[in-house]
Formats: sequence, C-alpha cells, structure tokens
Amino acid sequence: MNWDQIMGRWTEFKGKLMERYGELTDDEIEQARGDREQLEGLIQQKYGDTKENVRDAVNRLIDDM
Repeated sequence: MNWDQIMGRWTEFKGKLMERYGELTDDEIEQARGDREQLEGLIQQKYGDTKENVRDAVNRLIDDM
C-alpha cells in the first residue's frame, strides 16, 4: 500500500496511529494529514526517536493495513 492509498483510508490509518502513538492528539494528526514528512516529524519530536526509526515504524503501520 502506498501513501496515496493511505490517504483514501485516512480514518483507519489515524486509528492505528493513535493506538501506536498514544501521545499524539487527534488535532496533531489531522494537522499533518496528507504530509507524511510532517507526520513523521511530529512523531519524532514527541517520542525522541530517530528519523529512520520513525519512517520504519510508519512503513510497518502502512504494511499492516
């Protein structure tokens, strides 16, 4: 599944993000809607993880869909 397909299933993907990253608020996720880099930056900032680890984690969430 690619990012364009994720955008078509945004509500489902957002739910998975909130399960995985409970510190993210609904508003924060919605602000990043459609912008993968912004979303990954937000996760990186909140959790203090590396850019590569965050990208891998987001890829795993996408693959799980």
